[in-house]
Amino acid sequence: MPYIYENSGWPNFTWQEKPVHDLLLALRHRQGRVLGRMEGLGFELQAEAQLQALTLEVVKSTEIEGEILSTDQVRSSLARRLGMDIPGLVPADRHIDGVVEMMLDATQRFDQRLTKERLFGWQAALFPTGYSGMYRINVGSWRKKEGDPMQVVSGPMGRETVHYQAPPAETLETEMDAFLNWLESGRMQDPVLKAAIAHLWFVTLHPFDDGNGRIARAITDLQLARADGSPARFYSMSAQIRKERKTYYEMLERTQKGPLDITPWIKWFLECLERALAATDEILAHVLAKARFWNTHGTTALNERQIKLLNRLLDGFEGKLTSGKWAKIARCSPDTALRDIQDLLSKGILVKETSGGRSTGYLINNPVQSR
Repeated sequence: MPYIYENSGWPNFTWQEKPVHDLLLALRHRQGRVLGRMEGLGFELQAEAQLQALTLEVVKSTEIEGEILSTDQVRSSLARRLGMDIPGLVPADRHIDGVVEMMLDATQRFDQRLTKERLFGWQAALFPTGYSGMYRINVGSWRKKEGDPMQVVSGPMGRETVHYQAPPAETLETEMDAFLNWLESGRMQDPVLKAAIAHLWFVTLHPFDDGNGRIARAITDLQLARADGSPARFYSMSAQIRKERKTYYEMLERTQKGPLDITPWIKWFLECLERALAATDEILAHVLAKARFWNTHGTTALNERQIKLLNRLLDGFEGKLTSGKWAKIARCSPDTALRDIQDLLSKGILVKETSGGRSTGYLINNPVQSR
């Protein structure tokens, strides 16, 4: 069976108009509802909701590839670049800053043309050392013919399964010119539909040695920002794809080995996006719960350390908060940390975890529901 790019007529994709049109209508209705709800929040809560969504997008897009990033570092890197004054920011490593810079360039500068130079910059930001793991890769350029055939494989060495083989490197200059000209042309079309096609087309070309999935999802975010006509992001497509990762890869593989009629891929993409929009209820609930917490305790006598650590808990603290971690994060002595905690326990703001263990953990009383 030929790969999709080997079909006569490539890359003239086709799809069934009626089912796609119906899905787009439903999707546009939900998009309007989400944007309407968020616009009613007020500036500060909008900014918090956007920070939550962008953090989720960066973390989950990378997690799809099997790499786990520190949520605290991602959130801090985003907040600094968005100019948000948030207590308790932590330093972020160079790699995380690079992923964040790519995402913000895609979403905050959605109205600027996507060029090959811009894509080279995104890929270089993902691999600031020029290495992917232990291996040196081409950074800031299309992959070279020395790396052909470029294959997507799984399984142990010697018994690998080849899921996909990308077009030869020597064709990439022409192929990527065609892709970028199509993306930036005025032809077609609903911008959400264009996001679905762009995602598939880019990841099918697989133009880089590494980072293709994350860059494809950044292109999707750029195109969805164009669809919304706004840099503000209140939902995360990557978070939903992460939940459906097995189906995501199966749909890609099936489509890349199929004909130019990509109706099943488009339908799955649009349905996945609708589920991502529905999940904004969780982001909104988190933001409103945090606001209610501070409305309740805004006049409570708290020191800077307590405010910093409470915000860390409200934003989704990784692991169990112990007095030792409190002392480390707040940069204070263990005795001071314990006094801070005892004060919050006496005020009913913190409670002890009931799960037990070698160290006592602490939670916010009536905490924000986890995502």
